[in-house]
Amino acid sequence: MTINGNTALHVAVGTTNKNGQFLDNLFDLAKNHNKPSLDMLNSEGSNLLHVAAIVGNTEAAKILVKRNKGLLYEKDNEGQTPVNRALSNMHSDTFIYLLDHYLNTRDVEKGGLFDSSEIIVNAISSKDYESAYKMRELIRDHGTVLTAIAQNFPPNVNRFERAIMCLFSHVLIVTFKFVKTAQRKARAYSYAKQLLAFTCDKTTTTSTTYNNAIFEATSQNAVEVVKEIVSQFPNAIWSINEYGHNIIQHAVINRSEKVYNLLYQMSEPKNIYRTIKDPVNNNLLHLAARLAPDNKLNPILGAALKIQRELQWFKEVESFVCPLNTIQKNSFGETPQMVFTKEHKNLLIEGEKWMKETAQSYTITATLITTIMFASAITVPGGSKQENGIPVFANISLFTIFAISDVISFFTSVASLLMFLSIVTDSFTEQNFLVRLPTKLIIGLFALVKNLIRATYGRSMFGKKSKDPFY
Repeated sequence: MTINGNTALHVAVGTTNKNGQFLDNLFDLAKNHNKPSLDMLNSEGSNLLHVAAIVGNTEAAKILVKRNKGLLYEKDNEGQTPVNRALSNMHSDTFIYLLDHYLNTRDVEKGGLFDSSEIIVNAISSKDYESAYKMRELIRDHGTVLTAIAQNFPPNVNRFERAIMCLFSHVLIVTFKFVKTAQRKARAYSYAKQLLAFTCDKTTTTSTTYNNAIFEATSQNAVEVVKEIVSQFPNAIWSINEYGHNIIQHAVINRSEKVYNLLYQMSEPKNIYRTIKDPVNNNLLHLAARLAPDNKLNPILGAALKIQRELQWFKEVESFVCPLNTIQKNSFGETPQMVFTKEHKNLLIEGEKWMKETAQSYTITATLITTIMFASAITVPGGSKQENGIPVFANISLFTIFAISDVISFFTSVASLLMFLSIVTDSFTEQNFLVRLPTKLIIGLFALVKNLIRATYGRSMFGKKSKDPFY
């Protein structure tokens, strides 16, 4: 027995994956010599079937279930059955086999009735959409499963990934990790889409179980889920959550642009959306003025760029609602612009600090490069002839290219320096973060990189082609 309380049988099941005959003989030998039985537990409360499920030993699982079906219902110290362990460790084949026997074996004393929806939800949460789809006929609580799909719906492959998959579809390239990842991604999306369609189809039309699912899908920006639910249940677009918000209001609050665009294209409710208000008289622009959830802002680097994204969203919704909505007040006497200013006060301070620090750091770099470019522009490579002062390389065409490149690099470095200085001295109002400040930052960085490329290209080309040494 090991330090974890594992018997020789535990170790054999955990290490012998394919030799089923060996395990069968070992179990017979243990039985004949009155050794520990198959339901012997280790210190973690795991029986032999638990171990087989954890390591994905399907052959051992088949032998153990055949010998003692009661092992299927035993729970370890954490309350997990072998079926749960196989699922949590992503062993699909073992999981499907155990689940099939779990459901077909009715033992009221051991396990009672099996909650199939719970195990399907666990499969979806574990991103094992293939196993979940194979269990689709076992779904009992369609609303819970639909909500789980909405919370965990996988992204589809993008155009680049699809092109790579088509390119290498007939070539055996096992070493290309990117291709294999794209294939797994496409397969997961396909199974999730089929499971979604099946679940929606089986949900009764009079049921309201889709309410939670459609709001979860909107929060996650899972437009495929919203589209499928709305196609099956048209009234779902008017569902109301606990805050009195419908789907488009929820999409605006959560910055779910894909769902917003989907609802925007629906002609029938479009005019209603323009003037719709929540229980405290917030119109859509009031909701767009709120600070975005952390999961939407955190992926954006830099506080200034976060403010820019918030302003872009505010302007997008402003172009959709009625012009009167821009000056309407809610129950607290606030216009949308007042709400935006209040909600983004701290972010504006952080954005100003970030923009100044970034501009100042690049100002130092631009100053150094400008100094170098100036020295390079007034320095003649190879020197000049003593008798007439004409550069030694004046007759070489590459010398002219180098000289022009140096001059252009000098002026672009000066331009980038001035651009960064103008950022430091600019006014940091909300509207300036929309276009003015980010544009200055981009122009400054572009000019800085461009002058480096020009200077490096001109110098390296002249140095390689010239017969004389060049420094």
